[in-house]
Amino acid sequence: MNLRKSNPDDPEVNLTPLIDVVFLLLIFFMVSTTFDRASAIAIELPRAKTTDLEENKDAVEVSVDAKGRFYINGRQLVNEQTATIRQALRVAAGSQTEPRIVINADSKVEYQSIITLMDVARQLGYARLSFTAARTTDDE
Repeated sequence: MNLRKSNPDDPEVNLTPLIDVVFLLLIFFMVSTTFDRASAIAIELPRAKTTDLEENKDAVEVSVDAKGRFYINGRQLVNEQTATIRQALRVAAGSQTEPRIVINADSKVEYQSIITLMDVARQLGYARLSFTAARTTDDE
């Protein structure tokens, strides 16, 4: 007869499956989240019933906010002078001879800002310009 008090071993908790599940959830949310570069710049796009859904990763994105400030690929230019815009477009286009330039302009921006941007692009020989617009529903 064994009268000794038995010491049961402490239960062991394995955290590996829990860590795996948390890691998989983290990966799922990172992959399923969409990142919108233009959301960082406050721009209210003009409305249109049809919009171009083509997305070109090599396109140079030029944004103009309501105050007339220029952003090229999400980076704000120092000033709105044509020499600054010209240099920034050259750098953003890189080695492309005819880059596609996508213009995201606020609906309240001065017309002269858009004309200046288009003029600089044409001087550089960039003729593939397109504008973005927010899609409207039939109710609007």
